[in-house]
Amino acid sequence: MATRVKQSPLKIVSPAVAVDTLIFSVIRGKLRVLLIQIATGPYVKKWALPGGLVMMNESLEEAAERVLSEKAGVDGIYLEQLSAFGDPERDMRGRSVSVAYTALVNSEEFSPKTNDYYSDIAWHDVAHLPPLAFDHREIIAYGRQRLESKLGYSNIAYALLPREFTLSELQAVYETILSRAIDKRNFRKKIIEIKLVKETGKVRSEEHTSEL
Repeated sequence: MATRVKQSPLKIVSPAVAVDTLIFSVIRGKLRVLLIQIATGPYVKKWALPGGLVMMNESLEEAAERVLSEKAGVDGIYLEQLSAFGDPERDMRGRSVSVAYTALVNSEEFSPKTNDYYSDIAWHDVAHLPPLAFDHREIIAYGRQRLESKLGYSNIAYALLPREFTLSELQAVYETILSRAIDKRNFRKKIIEIKLVKETGKVRSEEHTSEL
């Protein structure tokens, strides 16, 4: 008579679902990311992206907006879903999957502040990051890669500027994100050809100011 080994039923443990918010800005000629410093627990003194667990009664987008408001004091900005990150070892406290959201902001329009669980909040140069918790270095690297790729076909960089700006200021933002110099003549020709800016008729620093 044929026999077979009886298999034990699989034990399924659902991971926690979290969101992380990746907020970029250009400050003093550097691409920077907003980070909060953890004050207690296994990641004490390390820095992290503002994030947290998703509640049962909220969507991913609502969770991202909530944690950004609660942990960084930033409200009313457009968040775009970046990607999901689910390495089994990403959080030493337990199994979790995080859905990251990203945004570009003009830092002059915000005054970030955090809550008592964190010891500090600050903008950090993405090229010289402090010790980070979780897999947030990976998330930041991926977010920057996506940002660089989107410069070629969208007006995403304009979120880093005031409503009115010079073409030199726009070029400086592109050069900061791409970490390289751009030929001035070719840059201006391309920007004018794709019709993503328009003249305001105003003059500042001997050149026309452009806006969306």
